[in-house]
Amino acid sequence: MEASSVFSLHSSVSFSSAQPLLFLRCRDGNLGLKFKPLRSRSLSVRAASNGDSVVTLLDYGAGNVRSVRNAIRYLGFDIKDVQTPEDILNANRLIFPGVGAFASMMDVLNGKGLTGALQAYVKEDRPFLGICLGLQLLFEHSTENGQVNGLGVIPGVVDRFDSSNGLQVPHIGWNALKVREGSGILDDVRNHHVYFVHSYRAVPSEDNKEWVSSTCSYGDDFIASVGRGNVHAVQFHPEKSGDVGLSILRRFLSSESSVSKKPEEGKASKLAKRVIACLDVRANDNGDLVVTKGDQYDVRENTEGNEVRNLGKPVDLAGQYYKDGADEVSFLNITGFRDFPLGDLPMLQVLRYTSENVFVPLTVGGGIRDFTDANGRYYTSLEVAAEYFRSGADKISIGSDAVYAAEEYLRTGVKTGKSSLEQISRVYGNQAVVVSIDPRRVYIHSPKDVKYRSTKVAKPGPNGEEYAWYQCTVKGGREGRPIGAYELAKAVEDLGAGEILLNCIDCDGQGKGFDIDLIELISDAVSIPVIASSGAGAPEHFFEVFRKTNASAALAAGIFHRKEVPIQSVKEHLLNEGIEVRV
Repeated sequence: MEASSVFSLHSSVSFSSAQPLLFLRCRDGNLGLKFKPLRSRSLSVRAASNGDSVVTLLDYGAGNVRSVRNAIRYLGFDIKDVQTPEDILNANRLIFPGVGAFASMMDVLNGKGLTGALQAYVKEDRPFLGICLGLQLLFEHSTENGQVNGLGVIPGVVDRFDSSNGLQVPHIGWNALKVREGSGILDDVRNHHVYFVHSYRAVPSEDNKEWVSSTCSYGDDFIASVGRGNVHAVQFHPEKSGDVGLSILRRFLSSESSVSKKPEEGKASKLAKRVIACLDVRANDNGDLVVTKGDQYDVRENTEGNEVRNLGKPVDLAGQYYKDGADEVSFLNITGFRDFPLGDLPMLQVLRYTSENVFVPLTVGGGIRDFTDANGRYYTSLEVAAEYFRSGADKISIGSDAVYAAEEYLRTGVKTGKSSLEQISRVYGNQAVVVSIDPRRVYIHSPKDVKYRSTKVAKPGPNGEEYAWYQCTVKGGREGRPIGAYELAKAVEDLGAGEILLNCIDCDGQGKGFDIDLIELISDAVSIPVIASSGAGAPEHFFEVFRKTNASAALAAGIFHRKEVPIQSVKEHLLNEGIEVRV
C-alpha cells in the first residue's frame, strides 16, 4: 500500500465522538451493544476565541498526532488544520509534529504541494515548532530509506545511530538535555528528562552550531533541539514529556512566559530506566470494559462464579498512573472482540480519552493483523494500526502475528515485506513497533537436547535440570510454537521491530521477581531495547533486573492495580540504589 493512502485513512475510517456507542463482539460472533455515552475528561481552560488563540497544525496523517492536539487544547488553544499551502503561509503560529519515516513524510508533503510553502514560512523567520521529524525536515537530507532531501534550512545530514558498538537503536526513553544559554522555550527543562523515540538523528557541526539550542548524549552527542529567531524544533516529544513538555509547548504558544506551574529543578544526567504500568483490558461477563490481571495468563477468579477479575476502569487507572509518575502506559486489549479490530470502539475510545490528560507514551496491543470482516471487507494490518495511532497510541504491540512472520522468515530466509511487522515499521518507523513475546520455560539437561538457544538457569528444574530454553506461544499462551524466544527476538529485529516486550508465562502473577535468566539471554542478543515483564512483586525486583541485565525498562501490572507497591516507591528505591529514573 502506498504511504499516501495510509496517511489519508483517517478521513475514510471515522467514528463519531458526539455520543459514542460501545460495540462488543463476543467470541461466538454475537455482537453486544452497550449504549453508554462516554464523557470527555479534558480539564483544559479554553483560550479566548480570537486569532491569538489559534494554532495552525500540519497533520499529514501519520502516527499519533492526537496527543499534540490534546496538549494544545489542554493549554487552552484552538487548532486550525492545514489543508492547502495557503494555510501555512497565513498561519500566525505553525506546529509540525512529524512522525513515522522521513521518506514517507516527504512523499506526502511533496504530493500535497506543501514543501515550498513550508520552506518560505521558515525562511521568513515566522513562529514555527517542529517535533521529531519536524526537526529532521529542516536539514539538507536524511539517509533513512536512501538519501532523501529535506528543506535544506539547516546545514547537515540526518543519519542513523551507530549500533556497531552495542548501542541499542532506536533511542527510546527519557534522556537528559544539555541546554545552551538563552534557549527560550527550553528555560523550564531545568535538568529534567524528556522523552525521545527515534532511530535517526542530526549531529552538531561547525556549519550548524548557530542553530543548536540543546544536545543530548546517546552514544555520541546529537542535536536535541534547534532554535533561531522564531523558528524552533525539537527531536524529543514535548507532548509526551509530562509537565516539562507541556511547559515547553506553553512557552512557544504564549507571547510571554506566563507559565503558571514551573517544574521543580531536576537531576537528570543520562538516559533513565523506565517504569511502565500495564493495563490488561477486556470485557467482563456484563459487557463492561475493565482492567484485569492474569495468574499465569488466567484472568478469572477462583470462585464459584468464575468471573473476570476486575481491578478498575482503564481510563481512570491510566490517569492515576500518569500522576503517580509512570514513564509509559501500556494497554493490552485481550477481550474477545479483538477479532474485529476496526469495530473495536471501546478500546479506541479508551485511547482517545486517556490521551486527553495523559502526556506520556501510550502503547496498545491486541488484534493488530490483517483480517476480513463479517461483510467480506479486507483490512490490512497497516489500516488497523493507523486507526490505533489516530486514536492516541504512540506505539503498537504485535504478538502472535509476529511469531508467524518470524517462523516464515527463518524457514525461507526471505523478507517478504507483507507481514504486519514489516508493513507498519516501513511506514511508521521501527520505533513505533513493539513485539510482545510470550514464552514458557522448558527445562533440559544439556544445550544439545534441543536445536533452540538455551541458557544455564540460576535455579535447577524439578529434576535437577541445569538448562532451559524458552518456547514461544501464541493465542494468549494457549498454543506452543516451534520457535524459541532467542530465535524469535533475533528474527523480529531483522524484520523491523523497534522494541521487545519480554513476558514469561511461568512468572506471570507470581510476584517473585522477573525471569532474570530469560531477560539476560534476550537483552544480550539484540540491539533494540527490551522491556522486562512478568513477576514483579517488590521494588527490589526492579533493581535486580536493571542491575543484572541490559533491560531498558521494566513493566508491572497487578502490584500497581492492587496498590501493593506504588510507582513512586519503585522509583525511590531505584534512585537510592544508584539507578537513574525520571522523577
